[in-house]
Amino acid sequence: MRMSVFARMFLGLAMASLSLAGCASSGPRLPPAQFVAMQEGPGEEYVIGPLDELTIHVWRNPELGAKVQVRPDGRITTPLVSDMPAVGKTPSMLAEDIRLQLSQYITDPLVSVIVNQFAGTFSQQVRIVGATEKPASIPYRANMTLLDAMIAVGGLSEFASGNRAKLVRFDKETGKQQEYALRLSDLLKKGDSKANVLLMPGDVIIIPESMF
Repeated sequence: MRMSVFARMFLGLAMASLSLAGCASSGPRLPPAQFVAMQEGPGEEYVIGPLDELTIHVWRNPELGAKVQVRPDGRITTPLVSDMPAVGKTPSMLAEDIRLQLSQYITDPLVSVIVNQFAGTFSQQVRIVGATEKPASIPYRANMTLLDAMIAVGGLSEFASGNRAKLVRFDKETGKQQEYALRLSDLLKKGDSKANVLLMPGDVIIIPESMF
């Protein structure tokens, strides 16, 4: 009789744990985003990051232009411009800095900077970690949604507890981090469009594993 009581207690605890494992995580939720945006809009101006590939063009002075990759230390070198900081600047800001440097050698240079291949700074990447097929840091692009990010990393792993996932976002206005509940299992396995949300540069998606 005593063993039966213990067995019932253990069974009850196990069922409660399973129930918690399958429940959606608590916390505030973001408004849903459509699978296909009704109207695309531009994002924030791009900020150059390490390992970005750039084309520097100087009008009427092609010998002063170059195709360069931003070094891991965040700098670039072009003809007549040595060790110019590039990371953290927009292309227009970098073009202006190069123009100022070149103006010591030529009159009124016109400089343009084009980003050919980009990685972006960490603050402009979306990072997906935890129980996914391939955790990764992916460059943010305008109008990116949760569905886009999950497709990029191959979806959930076999043992993921998708409805307990959370999104961590830094609020520039308050200077604090905010956590939001996500329903990845509902989005990816049930096609629930209300579980899709818009992402922002710097978002971190954390996916826990199931307890069983």
